[in-house]
Parts: sequence; structure tokens; C-alpha cells
Amino acid sequence: MNKYLAAIHENVCSVCVDSSEAGNCLLTDNEVCAVEKYLPEIVEIVHSVQSENINDYIEALHDQLCSHCRAQDSGNYCELREDVNCALDRYFPLIVEVIHRVDKSTVA
Repeated sequence: MNKYLAAIHENVCSVCVDSSEAGNCLLTDNEVCAVEKYLPEIVEIVHSVQSENINDYIEALHDQLCSHCRAQDSGNYCELREDVNCALDRYFPLIVEVIHRVDKSTVA
């Protein structure tokens, strides 16, 4: 997991709106970054999907992870997602790309 976390810090956290110019997380102790909290599940989801279509990855994310999140209601409505306030949802296409890149560099 460390290789994925390091790559995500370098490529995602560095552009996250919740980080400083140096890429340091600005979330408070009362807030949790969903990307870091659910990293093992995220990697598993990305590895479970074999598609060229990013929407297939997003659908798997919503079905497998978001469905258990307390921010999403029973009708699959998520206020955080609607407000573009969930870093995981906001940066998921980039996260998928980074995980694939790490996998390719490990194989090479």
C-alpha cells in the first residue's frame, strides 16, 4: 500500500483543494481524507475493474464503497458528492490513473 500512498501523495494530494501549496493536507483532526482512509478498498476496486471507460470505475466505487458511507443516503444521494466536497469522488479518475501507473512501473 505504501507505493500507492506515495504516488497518490505526489500526484493527487499535490493538486487537491484541501492541501497547501506544498501538498500538505489542510484537513483538521476532526476531518478525515477518504482517499487515505479507504486506500486498500480503493486499490481493490481499481484492480477489480478491467475497462477503458472511467465510468465503470466510478460505478464500482459508488457500488462498493460509497454505498457504505454515512454521507450517502439509502437513495444513493450524497450531499458531499453533489457539492463536490468528497475528495475521493472529486479525484477518482486521477486516482485510478495513478494506481494503474504504479502497477505498470512495478511490473516493468
